[in-house]
Amino acid sequence: MSSAKENKQIVILLGPPGSGKGTQGILLSEKLNLYYLETSRILEESFRSETQEEFIEIEGEKYSPRREKEENWEKGNLCSPPFVVYLIKKKIDELSKEGKGIIMSGSPRTLYEGEKIIPLLSETFGSENIKAILIEISAENTIFRNSHRQICGLMRHPILYNNETKNLEHCPLDGSKLIRREGLDDPETIKIRLKEYNDRTYPLVEYFEKQGLKVIKINGEQPVVNVYEDILKTL
Repeated sequence: MSSAKENKQIVILLGPPGSGKGTQGILLSEKLNLYYLETSRILEESFRSETQEEFIEIEGEKYSPRREKEENWEKGNLCSPPFVVYLIKKKIDELSKEGKGIIMSGSPRTLYEGEKIIPLLSETFGSENIKAILIEISAENTIFRNSHRQICGLMRHPILYNNETKNLEHCPLDGSKLIRREGLDDPETIKIRLKEYNDRTYPLVEYFEKQGLKVIKINGEQPVVNVYEDILKTL
């Protein structure tokens, strides 16, 4: 088994909802042989596995996956940072033992998460091996992209919305039915998610820079291939 030192690269993708973090995360993980750590998938797995009585005790507080889903996730609010950190740290520990570098999308999303996760990544992989990419798009694009977003039911491939794909019912990659994330991608919920991003996630840019981590800004309103090529140039 290889050690974490043999594959140290960490790429953190930041950006508002709909900026293409998921699409770029998948492309980059395949190109760079890095594990794609998608926070939304880890949260959804925790929601599916929970029972009504289950809770997780973190720093003396109790967190219920069911409440996180109903009171935060489904309403467009960010999940409680200690709950997210608990799940992400477990995954990072697992991946580091397997010697895998990581593409991160969806975490850290708050200063609390950044203050807990960045030191762990720096200690485990080395701060010199951490890159942060900020994919920028307008608020109008955020609302449009998310309200038209579809993903495949099997492997969660994000399907770009355009004239060729707007009437698709099945994923062209694996044949599974295309689905919308009901509630989460409704226009009103997206506005809440966008406000959460501006108020709680964007301040991470300043925090990263204070930690000596350069944040590279990419124009996310270009075609996917151009965004991908711009990110690769920085890496």
